[in-house]
Amino acid sequence: MLPTTDVELSIVDLAPIPEGGDAVDAFEGTVERAQQAERLGYSRFWVAEHHDFPDSIASTTPEVLIPHVAAKTSDIRVGSGTVLLNHYSPYKVAESFSVLDSLAPGRIDLGLGRATGNPTRDLALQMDRSQRRNPNDHAEKIEEVAKHLHGGFSAEHPFSGLELPAADDTKPETWVLGSSPSSAKIAGELGLPYCFAAFIRPGPAVRAFEVYREHFEPSPFDAGPAEPYGMLAVNATCAETDEEAARLRAATDASSRALRRGQVDQLPIRSVEDAIEYLGSVPEPTELPLEPGEWPRAISGSPETMAEILEDLTSQVGVDEVIIQNQIADPEDTLRSHELLAEAVGLESR
Repeated sequence: MLPTTDVELSIVDLAPIPEGGDAVDAFEGTVERAQQAERLGYSRFWVAEHHDFPDSIASTTPEVLIPHVAAKTSDIRVGSGTVLLNHYSPYKVAESFSVLDSLAPGRIDLGLGRATGNPTRDLALQMDRSQRRNPNDHAEKIEEVAKHLHGGFSAEHPFSGLELPAADDTKPETWVLGSSPSSAKIAGELGLPYCFAAFIRPGPAVRAFEVYREHFEPSPFDAGPAEPYGMLAVNATCAETDEEAARLRAATDASSRALRRGQVDQLPIRSVEDAIEYLGSVPEPTELPLEPGEWPRAISGSPETMAEILEDLTSQVGVDEVIIQNQIADPEDTLRSHELLAEAVGLESR
């Protein structure tokens, strides 16, 4: 019997396209994982916005996929991990998610972040191509989204008269997502919950949450929690043994190495065997303890090991919720990993 923990678990999904399949198969897999997550007692199910690998990742438009997932589930929170706000109008994002919250009242999360990728796709996503966007307006755009959703504009502001179609009693839960202390500072100053992407840059995680708490001020227009609330995003693989979990983690490790080396021609890596061939060996199990600032980008282990790892990581950063991402090659192994992770922390099934 595994000891229960105080860790809440959530999932962020990339809608991976299976080998020999298409986007239809990818979205069917996303729904299956969401329904399983709800049964197992996960708190949230977020879908990513990712534009650079259309042959392997189908989750390009969370605002479209969220209502589909919400309609196929009953009470799990559904959201974006993340909306890439550098590409869009804050008003349009607020409008879309206000509608989503009206379709599934009290269940919608709006995760806001930014990222750049393939320059051609980035250009195609831009509304105004006549001038370079201000790279330092991220905090202003997040604040504008929150003010549109929560009526935060002063009476003198030109946007104060704009109204959104909205539910009477609920609003989307608005999050700041990032992988640096600068994003943590934005979340703290705006009084919004914060999610740190340790699968992107694990090193600054501890400092980021310190910065978040140092700068936290409750939102003056009730857009966020009264106290700091954070969540840690990790790439995690769970299997019956540490060795098998490390073997399944090979696809994640190989994809990460190919991206770091600029070898995008090697992607997607669709099987454990191909991943191990690319890496040259089977990955080693995750070693404990994980020292602050020295976490790996991806972790793995048996339920017993993962329970220890997750307790350690959440204790180091001072949060009680973890959102899981993974790039496990086989969809059945992914479902099994989510099942074993739920077992590891003692989630109560619905």
